[in-house]
Amino acid sequence: MQNIELKNKTILVTGAAGFIGANLVTKLIEKKETMTIIGLDNMNDYYDVSIKEFRLSEIDKLVAENSQVTWKFIKGDLADSALIQQIFAEFKPQIVVNLAAQAGVRYSISNPDAYIQSNLIGFYNILEACRHSYDDGESGVEHLVYASSSSVYGTNKKVPYSTDDKVDNPVSLYAATKKSNELLAHSYSKLYNIPSTGLRFFTVYGPAGRPDMAYFGFTNKLIKGETIEIFNFGNCKRDFTYVDDIVEGVMRVMQGAPQREVGEDGLPLPPYAVYNIGNSSPENLLDFVDILQQELIRAEVLPADYDFDAHKKLVPMQQGDVPVTYADTSALERDFGFKPATSLRDGLRKFAQWYKEFYNV
Repeated sequence: MQNIELKNKTILVTGAAGFIGANLVTKLIEKKETMTIIGLDNMNDYYDVSIKEFRLSEIDKLVAENSQVTWKFIKGDLADSALIQQIFAEFKPQIVVNLAAQAGVRYSISNPDAYIQSNLIGFYNILEACRHSYDDGESGVEHLVYASSSSVYGTNKKVPYSTDDKVDNPVSLYAATKKSNELLAHSYSKLYNIPSTGLRFFTVYGPAGRPDMAYFGFTNKLIKGETIEIFNFGNCKRDFTYVDDIVEGVMRVMQGAPQREVGEDGLPLPPYAVYNIGNSSPENLLDFVDILQQELIRAEVLPADYDFDAHKKLVPMQQGDVPVTYADTSALERDFGFKPATSLRDGLRKFAQWYKEFYNV
């Protein structure tokens, strides 16, 4: 593994106004080291744009206090190849963290175009830009880190999910695009010696998260007195992973690129790796809802006498969903000495407190 110093580097973060992206930029700035961070996001309205604007405003506040960090935000689309080429030509990023993607399993059923544009064409544009960053003898991109997803495991029966498992049977278009990212990255790593690492994230949650995620959507509905639907009659399990743990994993991986090596045939061995980042402790959805309701009451988002049973409905499995997600993170522990460990209660407590303040409940 090749160690990469983040100090004095130019880092491109796509999806920089997104949940993981904004938290990553925040943590990079808090390192208080000299670096240039270029953020790209199209600010689409897949969910409430005011949350994306809030994240960016928090970044701006931090930058004002940290003069050693140069921060530039560009509003633009990953699928715009001319823009991506321009960003690479102007800023010459040495580390690229591609977090921009159309997220969500269910949305991919009703809006497939968004996934092809962002997750396939957009990622292809990033790979091409990385490839050409070495033109004319330039040192180019030292490490491409990109978001994959636990969705690639589909309905694999073997748990916990290991990166050694076969993942050829996606059950949603979203999962298929993420598996495609891994395949494309592998081929570009082999052909052009681009060090690349894919990260399979497991159900990320936390403050200022995505409103389409269960914990956030449930909270919005409960406040309005609406009924929440719990899929597979509550028999789903999810490996909920707190956003700070995800970002810590990303930052460690950024600094450890797969080694460039030459094979027996004299051609490059692909400097390519994939890791799971998950909490390795799946929670039953009914238990998760129970903890969420306790923390919402504790934060005074909901009244102490709220009748949850009257607002809960157990429904069948949804198309594209899987019954369980469970990360085997042994490779991450082995190579980077890190294992996510934030408990669901601690994470949901922080979310509930943020929700109360943000929405002035």
